[in-house]
Amino acid sequence: MGVVISVATNKGGVGKTSLITNLACVVAKENKKKRILIIDVDGQSNCALAFNINPANIEHSIYDVMMGKKSAKDVIMKLDKNIDLLPSNDEMDFLEFDVLPNLKELGNPFRLLVDRFDGIHEEYDYIFIDTPPSIGLVTGNVLAASDHVLIPLMPELYAVRGFLRMISVIKQIKDDENPQLDISGIIPMMVDSRTTLHSQMLQEARRICYEKELPMFETVIPKSIQFSNSTAYEGKPAVLTYPKHKVVKAYYKLYQEFKAEGIL
Repeated sequence: MGVVISVATNKGGVGKTSLITNLACVVAKENKKKRILIIDVDGQSNCALAFNINPANIEHSIYDVMMGKKSAKDVIMKLDKNIDLLPSNDEMDFLEFDVLPNLKELGNPFRLLVDRFDGIHEEYDYIFIDTPPSIGLVTGNVLAASDHVLIPLMPELYAVRGFLRMISVIKQIKDDENPQLDISGIIPMMVDSRTTLHSQMLQEARRICYEKELPMFETVIPKSIQFSNSTAYEGKPAVLTYPKHKVVKAYYKLYQEFKAEGIL
């Protein structure tokens, strides 16, 4: 059975797609005999863009799978030898509106993804899922289907309150839909250690996590303009193009932490 790892946040611009795509690529590179699948359920289609795929050319997507129009196997795209993509498109922005009038035919609205995996668990060793930056039906479906959830945190003002709210929602879905869901940890993202604000907010986040007994990874993913632009320049995640970059090294360090924690 494949391990399903998702990312969840209620704030945009914190590096969630970068986290999912680069981490998936690290796992693929370090485990060449393992099969990796990235699933994108965000209507912005950033996972496709990360691999230089134009969302306008995506005829069928995860939307068709969740609405029961296509099987996952019919929609999956090959990215590399051992890494595939189940892409998204802008139809996902309207999923909730399309699901609610059809509950009788579709069933439990929070189990659309779980019920339509179509044997994917058996075909892949690791499944990474990117979500929209919001709390709603789409993210709820992902959490109901996940074994582990990661919470990216950009250490800025009000960010701590935001991730505590996200954890509260995750715990509710865990209780209602997926008792096996593991809140694997908060990951500091896009951290600029040169700024006083980031240093202070990161320290505050660690203090709160300690007090509330919430897991937080030691690895910090630093901010980098070159890293952020890698997709535009190279057409693939930075892990595949800048192996010596400090951010890439941070992702490999995070990968080792995941292994030590038994996530991978």
